[in-house]
Amino acid sequence: MAHKEIKTKIEAVKKTQKITSTMQMVAASKIRKTHRQMEISQPYATHVKEVMEHVAQSHAECLYPYWQGREQVQRVGYIVIATDRGLCGGLNINLFRKVLVEAQNWHQQNVAIDWCLFGTKAKIFFKTTSAKVIAHAEKFGDMPSIAKLVGNVQVMLKAYSAGTLDRVFLVYNEFISKMKQVPRITQFLPVATSATIKKANWDYIYEPEPKKLLDQLLSRYLEMQVYQAMVHNIACEQAARMLAMKNATDSAAEILQDLKLVYNKARQEAITKEIAEIIGGVNALSSQ
Repeated sequence: MAHKEIKTKIEAVKKTQKITSTMQMVAASKIRKTHRQMEISQPYATHVKEVMEHVAQSHAECLYPYWQGREQVQRVGYIVIATDRGLCGGLNINLFRKVLVEAQNWHQQNVAIDWCLFGTKAKIFFKTTSAKVIAHAEKFGDMPSIAKLVGNVQVMLKAYSAGTLDRVFLVYNEFISKMKQVPRITQFLPVATSATIKKANWDYIYEPEPKKLLDQLLSRYLEMQVYQAMVHNIACEQAARMLAMKNATDSAAEILQDLKLVYNKARQEAITKEIAEIIGGVNALSSQ
């Protein structure tokens, strides 16, 4: 390979390295913003659940269908949250593999499955399968809004309330740290109450009546659960992308080092060849 061709490759690798390095820094910056969003939204979700459980325990007659489990399971639903973009390592594929194993177990029990998908990558992946997708949304950006989630979440809530679905599960990547992201599958419906909550000897003053309040609280709480999962998944996406881009940048540095060695060797060979040709020419002229 001519040293000029090698030089062209070196320039191309340098440009790629610059891009991956920039993407790594951008992802690191976005992680901090998303982590802050997680911290802001968590207290709201926690307090809504506490109020909701207390109201339900104080007024058992107001128990909502979302709290009622069903012994026989004939159809289940999965809300799968994936990314809109790639370049984040095996984040999505590891999540899909985990949920497909569970899906296979349900199929072996002759249980049907409905799917609600969030994210472009989920749409693309499940298009290659025979999955029955009843709702889908994508392009949420780095700071998703609850309003954009509500429509698809309501599809699953209505299906469960109507008895079409017997259980619903939430699938997403949980952010543990910048170096650790774990695929999770949690039960979304029926809502599981905390065993540690004790029945209080006081009650709230309700406006409107408890039944209407509990309906609204449950809807807000379930929507917030999906929103929290979405924010976790976005933080995982940025962390995985940061690591993937770091690995790509490091690999580019190794390739550059190898190419420079090959370039120097090729250049030396070219110089040696030119000197040999000059000497040969001089000798030919001297012999005439």
